[in-house]
Amino acid sequence: MKKRLLAGPIVLVLGAALTVVPAATAQSAAKPYTLWYDEPAPDTNAGWEERSLPIGNGAMGATVFGGVQAERLQFNDKTLWTGGPGVADYTYGNWDAPRPGALEAIRQRIWNEGGISPNDVLASLGLKSDTPRHRRFGAYQSFGDLRLTFPGLTGAPADYRRELDIARGVAGVSFTAGGVRHTREYFASAPAGVIVARLAADRPGGLTFTAGIAVPANRSATATAAGGRATVKGALTSNGMRYEAQVRVLGQGGTRTDNPDGTVTLTGADSALLILGTGTDYAADYPAYKGDDPHAALTARVDAAAALGYARLRHGHLTDHGRLFDRVRLDLGGSLPGDPTDDLLARYGKDAAPAADRALEQLFYQYGRYLLIASSRPGSLPANLQGVWNVSEAPPWQSDYHLNINLQMNYWPAEMTGLAELAQPLHAYVGGLREPGRVTAGQMYGADGWVAHHASNIFGHTGAWDHPAYFFPESGAWLSLQLYDHYRFTLDENYLKRTAYPVMKEAAQFWLDFLQTDPRDGRLVAIPSRSPEIGPTTAGAAMSQQILWALFTDLREAAGLVGDGEYATRAARVLARLDPGLRVGKWGQLQEWKEDIDDPAETHRHVSHLFAVHPGRQISPRTTPELAQAAKVSLNARTDAGTGWSKAWKINFWARLLDGDRAHKLLSDQLQTSTLANLWDTHPPFQIDGNFGATSGMTEMLLQSHLGTVDLLPALPASWADGRVSGLRARGAHTVDLTWASGRLSEARLTAGKSGPVEVRNAAFRGGVRITGERGGPVVHTRDGDTVTFQARPGAVYRIVAVR
Repeated sequence: MKKRLLAGPIVLVLGAALTVVPAATAQSAAKPYTLWYDEPAPDTNAGWEERSLPIGNGAMGATVFGGVQAERLQFNDKTLWTGGPGVADYTYGNWDAPRPGALEAIRQRIWNEGGISPNDVLASLGLKSDTPRHRRFGAYQSFGDLRLTFPGLTGAPADYRRELDIARGVAGVSFTAGGVRHTREYFASAPAGVIVARLAADRPGGLTFTAGIAVPANRSATATAAGGRATVKGALTSNGMRYEAQVRVLGQGGTRTDNPDGTVTLTGADSALLILGTGTDYAADYPAYKGDDPHAALTARVDAAAALGYARLRHGHLTDHGRLFDRVRLDLGGSLPGDPTDDLLARYGKDAAPAADRALEQLFYQYGRYLLIASSRPGSLPANLQGVWNVSEAPPWQSDYHLNINLQMNYWPAEMTGLAELAQPLHAYVGGLREPGRVTAGQMYGADGWVAHHASNIFGHTGAWDHPAYFFPESGAWLSLQLYDHYRFTLDENYLKRTAYPVMKEAAQFWLDFLQTDPRDGRLVAIPSRSPEIGPTTAGAAMSQQILWALFTDLREAAGLVGDGEYATRAARVLARLDPGLRVGKWGQLQEWKEDIDDPAETHRHVSHLFAVHPGRQISPRTTPELAQAAKVSLNARTDAGTGWSKAWKINFWARLLDGDRAHKLLSDQLQTSTLANLWDTHPPFQIDGNFGATSGMTEMLLQSHLGTVDLLPALPASWADGRVSGLRARGAHTVDLTWASGRLSEARLTAGKSGPVEVRNAAFRGGVRITGERGGPVVHTRDGDTVTFQARPGAVYRIVAVR
């Protein structure tokens, strides 16, 4: 049973104008894109993970607990990391000393024995698990807490509400205490680069509080207060990284006092504006990753935000956030009841309330888009394992960049759901791995090009991790594919030439050196090779080969587009000899290894050998039905169980396999067993890729374009019989709006992004189709079964209706 006692800590999110709904009217005022709760989050790590509400501007993040007598804004800055070049003997993950012949010895053992222990691979490479190496790698850090105390608030408040409006990017808390209505509104402004809060009381002079910044103990810290500005600065003990946080307290009425302990008190005010900013001396510049002291730039940023004032900060934030969030609208026929979000989640799938269940799915879908808007903006580092939010000095998996699926999954929804520019941090980060990755390629493998392994930090860690589960040099190749897919969605030729193609070409150069000829069949294979986190180390594991097939296929196409005939030819020659990693095994499965050794009882969460289904494009029921059936056999053997991100990947798999009901079943499982009360995904613990993967999978159920055809409602589940969606993006730079009823497409509107032929598919087109242009005139087209083709003009809108 939930406690209704509201005295306790609160996390403050510094914010935008929020329309606060009193509890008395909450039942009639449910907003479709709002998470809300009738109690604070507990001021514990579990409370942070399960119930706090996140805001962010890409570079900074904060979480709202919603306490009454005491508020705590736990905040982050993505550049605050331990480890790296400031630590003695940091090696970027490379060998401390060369080991000539090590790679050749591993390969010979694999050829002789067929498969060897991953531990033997690490031992041969001179890598073993040791605490110093982990310490040198470092971890993402909690920056600190903005603590607010309200001495005049006593007793239990009434009409309490804590909420996060994801459509506006605004969080808030409201309650009545001592006959005074208190409201707190919070947002993270990307245009201003700060977190903003407005605190108010509806009785003149009814607001009194003290604000101060607290930081963890793993750093030096000096706290001062002057002119209403509280400042804490110092350096991390681990690597000497300089950091600074400032909060300015601006009161409407009342008296402000700067305290000797570095806090600021505002007494008897009507309202207050707080502006929080952070900075470090990190710079994304290999090999030192060191920039200027943050003080001057931070002070200027905080003061510029203060000069704007609340109204302009709010307007700038709402305009900026809405420009992104409003691009996609999804209506599955859901209707939110006036119940707190945690209660709605607890009842999901249990009370035969389809309207409420569909409403939660709509909210969950848009929440994934919201989290990407909040944790990834151009100019910032990419979203990490927890986006931008982290409460710990020793977070799970260092809250790092896992490159063997998790970072990639973070950006799966970006292109499809109208947020393409939010992938810029990923593209810049991958580009930044090339320079250290060249060193790793040369030192560890004697190869040209660049390489990265399973995990990285913000300090160019491209070497192998010292854990047997995590040998994965294919990471750089996979990341390169994600960059090329951005081109396929946008058709931005300048981006292709300047950003994507150089990364792809140099990644391929590594594999041109690394690939070996399998003496058994003459095919090119990766060796050593392993399916992530499972099985032996072999030659030509399926996932490795599928990733490399995609890399050289994309490279051949991209080289032709940029006029690099030499590499188009080289890619074609590799593809002619490359083992594709596609085999059907003895129990009908898609083989995970080149050898037929798959265990039908294995239920590991990784189903990596289905890369060719998603995000790859080698396998589809439309092009390779036999292989698609084998993929289904493998998926069924692994079962629908798994961690949050694993369930999310399986949603995408089943959508690509055109089974909408199975994809929806996985979505339901994720909501019921892998989603926390604040709708964060849990591995466990909290890991944000499951949120992003679920939004991607839901989109794949509604629209696919990876095969070159715009496929409308390819995996529509029975539960979504009626609905509409607008603003989805398809490869070819097209924008698509869809409306359907009783499981049948009613209308599609396609805004063309290029001139030339466009192929569109839907099962209803078998009975005929009518296409009209912007002025209502008929558009000439051809039809082949369920696919129609017509000539498009850039920017033109086409209405496509199936003829009954």
